[in-house]
Amino acid sequence: MTVQRTAFYDRHVALGGKIVEFGGYEMPVQYGGIIEAHARVRTAVGVFDVSHMGEVEVWGRDALAFVQHVTINDAARLSEGRVQYSAMCYPDGGIVDDLLVYHMGDHYMLVINAANTAKDIEWLHQQLSGDVKLKDRSNDISLLAVQGPHSLATLQKLTAADLSA
Repeated sequence: MTVQRTAFYDRHVALGGKIVEFGGYEMPVQYGGIIEAHARVRTAVGVFDVSHMGEVEVWGRDALAFVQHVTINDAARLSEGRVQYSAMCYPDGGIVDDLLVYHMGDHYMLVINAANTAKDIEWLHQQLSGDVKLKDRSNDISLLAVQGPHSLATLQKLTAADLSA
C-alpha cells in the first residue's frame, strides 16, 4: 500500500511537525512536545489535519431514507448545515463504523474513519436502494479540525458571518 500525503503535508513539514504513518497517510502527530500541544488545545486553540478521513456524498430523492437506514440516529432531525455523530450497524447490531452525518441542504455527507474508508464505502454500496447515488469525495476534500476554547474566536477572524449563531 502506498502511503499518501494530505494537501497540508508540505506545510506540516515546514512547521516542524513530527510525521508518522497513520491510516495510510503521512500525518503530523505533534508539533513541539506532546504536553505543550495538549495544553494548547485545552487552554487556547489547536488545528488538526484530518484530511485522511473519508467523505461520501449521498444524493437523490431517497437520500434521507438511505441515511436513516444505514445510521442509528435520526438524521431527519438535522437542519441544513448541522451535523450529528452516529454509527452504522450490521443487521445483527454489530458496528460497521462510527461516522459523522452532515446535512448539506440538497444532499448529505458522511465522514467516515480513514482506516475503514474502503470497507465502509463497499458496505454503503451494498445497502443502496431507491433513488440514491453515492459519490466518494475522499480524495477531493481536505479537512482541518479547529478545537479548543478559543476555536470560535479563531475561526471568526476568517468570515463576516456570525459564527456564534
